[in-house]
Amino acid sequence: MRVTPQTVRDEHAWVRDRADVVVPVLNDTRDRLGRRFETTVDEVAPDAYRREVDAVFADGAVAVNVAACVGLLRDLDVAGDYPGFVVDEVLGRELAATIAGGRPLSLLAQATFHVADTHVDRDAAAEADGAGAGTAGADDLDAALAAGFQTRLPGWNWREGESPFAVDADG
Repeated sequence: MRVTPQTVRDEHAWVRDRADVVVPVLNDTRDRLGRRFETTVDEVAPDAYRREVDAVFADGAVAVNVAACVGLLRDLDVAGDYPGFVVDEVLGRELAATIAGGRPLSLLAQATFHVADTHVDRDAAAEADGAGAGTAGADDLDAALAAGFQTRLPGWNWREGESPFAVDADG
């Protein structure tokens, strides 16, 4: 794989155009997690997703890494999806973490990736990608995008307002 500025622009456009597939997975994941943690989580509109994709790709150091992970997952396959094959999971977790940002969000996105991944239809993901129903990385890519963006976007009550754990240096 060779990543150039054009590659990053192309992957940016692809991720941005994927809103119709990713946003429903993202919102379903938020709903599942909200029910699990007994809280209400705001839904994300496709336009909010697209704006956040633009923000992620506006940071060149992040954009090149996101673009590389996206490109790898889009092309990643293994004959018979061998049960011991885990690189698609590793790349998915890292993509979600990179999109989400630094700690603690990156760790939350990695955990959320596994929640989202269990609810993404692999064959539908590959078909929507135009790659055909055999691409091992297609479902992990959609799950990673959903997990990363749902983590970084507002809508979680615990992220609204000041943390009670912040230390006031003046007081």
